[in-house]
Amino acid sequence: MSPLRITLALCGAEILGLAGFATFASLLPHFLEIWDLSHTQAGWLSAIYYGAYVLAVPLLTAGTDRLDARRILLAGILLGTLAALGFAWAARGFWSALVFRLLAGVSLAGIYMPGLKLLSDHVEGPLQSRYVSFYTASFSIGASLSYLLAGEVNQRAGWQWAFAAAGLVTLAGAGVVLAWAPRGRTSGQASPRPLMDLRPVLRSRTAMAYILGYAAHMWELFSLRSWVVAFLEYSRRLAPVEAWSLSPTQVAALINLIGLPASILGNEIARRRGRRATVVRIMLVSALLSPLVGFAAPLPYGLVVLLSLVYGVFVLGDSASLTAGAVASAPAGGRGATLAVHSTLGFGAAFLGPLAVGLVLDGLALRPGLAWGAAFLLMGAGCALGPLALQRLGRDGARRGDP
Repeated sequence: MSPLRITLALCGAEILGLAGFATFASLLPHFLEIWDLSHTQAGWLSAIYYGAYVLAVPLLTAGTDRLDARRILLAGILLGTLAALGFAWAARGFWSALVFRLLAGVSLAGIYMPGLKLLSDHVEGPLQSRYVSFYTASFSIGASLSYLLAGEVNQRAGWQWAFAAAGLVTLAGAGVVLAWAPRGRTSGQASPRPLMDLRPVLRSRTAMAYILGYAAHMWELFSLRSWVVAFLEYSRRLAPVEAWSLSPTQVAALINLIGLPASILGNEIARRRGRRATVVRIMLVSALLSPLVGFAAPLPYGLVVLLSLVYGVFVLGDSASLTAGAVASAPAGGRGATLAVHSTLGFGAAFLGPLAVGLVLDGLALRPGLAWGAAFLLMGAGCALGPLALQRLGRDGARRGDP
């Protein structure tokens, strides 16, 4: 099978497997009301998804150096199906929802990075960066589909059917894997390196520069993905809505869909003009735009939507470049371990970001306009730490001759 066909198959499996990714975030304003959740509780329900991912991904991703990544990917998709259907019919409040959100997070750990490892096993050479960017950018398509599916099904049939639909679409991803995904390559049982030996990765200053930059990026990106629908709903309620108006879930879907060309284009620019310098510029612009969007909530809803879309371009513009940089900098024989560190630190930040936003919103609950501005300022501040890591560690790694 050609590298392009493998890439398309894995991108398709990823997109379908992420059908339940944003279902809870899409319906968050609804759950705040029907379950009487505080913003902190809502933050926990968003964050536990990424916390579970962080706990599971080191074993699942580093394990792809020894085990067939295709099997791990398939198991992750089936668990995602179970988590979505379980949420639909058994979640009745904070604690029961927490259990199914945790299972969904483990599912994501079995889908995203093992799929990327499977792709990188079969795509080598100068085009590897491009195909990796296709795969990472496809995350945005999956997220966009998830927002749109949840919003439209909820509007017509209710939140339980929104989760059930997400489970059924996720299950279709298993069919794609069984039909078209190739087997993964492993290092074999005789490899002298322990399964979870991450020391070569941690010693590579170039790899760690991209990994820490990715963590800063994930703090901002997943805080936005968790809270953007609630923010847009708040903005829409402040003033009469224009005759032509997209719903918050439709805007969230569009933001993530724009992320596909933004991420691929960002990586293409980085390949030609220097990866580290390009990523630093994108992250700095994103950090500056973040508070501008948050404090714009009282402005006309159409303008807030436009600002959010522009912001989304820069939030997602560095995603593929950061992951491609980490893959290219991986120590010999340790690509799975590199992706494990990359994903663990990245989604660790994705766990903390939404929770921190929830705490800020509760802390400033009496002044919601200030609360949303402060929340977005916090998102941008986390992103601004990425350029520091990339500049400092990237220069050191180049002097040491890292890949």
